[in-house]
Formats: sequence, structure tokens, C-alpha cells
Amino acid sequence: QVQLAESGGGLVQAGASLRISCAGSGRTFSVYTMAWFRRAPGKDREFVGGISWTGGNPSYADSVKGRFTISRDNAKNTVYLQMNNLKPEDTAIYYCAATGGGTIRYSTLGYNYWGQGTQVTVSS
Repeated sequence: QVQLAESGGGLVQAGASLRISCAGSGRTFSVYTMAWFRRAPGKDREFVGGISWTGGNPSYADSVKGRFTISRDNAKNTVYLQMNNLKPEDTAIYYCAATGGGTIRYSTLGYNYWGQGTQVTVSS
């Protein structure tokens, strides 16, 4: 099993950058495929980006492609989401998720473990 804890959220202005982190517990963290999802007010949780256990070929939602970058440091049991050129529509609670499957899944159903979330608010 793995436990996840997000951090680094906050209030920023449109156009700013922010990096949020997800720290995982457990010695097997490096074998998990990781992803970030977000839930905006009144909307369902949606896929933002995912990264395999090797760190190669990350995948992104079209809405964040070119602005967000997902990365991982297995030595630190941590996954990051670098968010640049933030927009008000990026305002949401951001969750990290983990699955023991080898491929990136785009549905919440594909992930076994979830963090509690961190709030990101972008003002216009």
C-alpha cells in the first residue's frame, strides 16, 4: 500500500506559476504509476496528467498541455506538478493518485490510492 499527501497549493494571480507536490509512503513507491486529477467547483474530478513508474512519456489533458509538467523523484518518493501560466479556470482541488498498473489511466476508476487534495486558486 501507499499513502499520499499533497502540498504546495495556494492563491495566485493569473499568469503565475506554482508547483505542487505529492509525497508517498512505502518502499514500493517507485513501481506505481502516478497521476494528478482536479475537481473544480460544481464539476467532476478530471484527469490532469500522469506519469509511469519510469518517469518517461508523461501524458496530459489538452486543457493543460504546454503549461503543466509532471515529474517524479523516486528517491524522494515524490511526484510534482509544475503549473505555469495559470488561468482562473485552473482553480480546483488537486489530487494525486497511484495505481500499481503499468500504464497511465485517464479515469479515476483506474487508481487505488488517493491523497486528500490541495487547493489551488487562481484569481483574475
